[in-house]
Amino acid sequence: GDPLTYYMGTTGGGLWKTADAGQHWKNISDGYFKTGSVGAVAVSESDPNVVYCGMGEHAPRAVMTSYGDGVYKSTDAGKTWKHVGLKNSRHIPRMRIHPKNADIVFAGVMGDLYKPTQERGVYKSVDGGENWKRVLFSDENSGVVDLIIDPNNARILYATTWDVRRTPYSLSSGGKGSALWKSVDQGETWTNISTNKGLPSGIWGIAGVTVSPINSDIVWALIENEKGGIYKSTDAGKTFKLI
Repeated sequence: GDPLTYYMGTTGGGLWKTADAGQHWKNISDGYFKTGSVGAVAVSESDPNVVYCGMGEHAPRAVMTSYGDGVYKSTDAGKTWKHVGLKNSRHIPRMRIHPKNADIVFAGVMGDLYKPTQERGVYKSVDGGENWKRVLFSDENSGVVDLIIDPNNARILYATTWDVRRTPYSLSSGGKGSALWKSVDQGETWTNISTNKGLPSGIWGIAGVTVSPINSDIVWALIENEKGGIYKSTDAGKTFKLI
């Protein structure tokens, strides 16, 4: 609602805010956040005072990748913060808020990069983060790396899961749990659409997904694969074409 106001999550430096289009920045997380790396930040469209922040670096860049302690929420545009759960999520690359209800929020959780864990997937809250329910789970090695709400229809969501493992000496990307998912009931249930016509076969690595804000039938997926690249759908994900 304000073109001059931005929030910036940093690696190791907490959360920052500008109210003058970036000329001046102020740290707004010191004294509230217990970990320093921000993976995602989202501002409610219906109530800009409500901001959610998911902790933990979103990219396993190196052996010093730092994890987080869950989700923080502000109801006063970042002046004060409250921890609202998912403390064992480790890495949250995406936070998405329902466009008309600030209490309905989704967290895309990548989980622990170093070992298998059940704490991965898409988590949904309908009470502003007081309680969370896991609504999508691929497997113990694959967490959510991308998540989007259709800008034209909040009942529709897309997510990608990524089978990734970081060790002190290697990074493994790809596995059976890497996939593209779709929900048509506001995230309550999900369908794996990775085998839909036109999408690449074989092992997937990391993938991203987005939806046109003008036409919900147009969906793009960026996929790591032997035949990887940008895939486009013009029928809401039923079929894709490599472009």
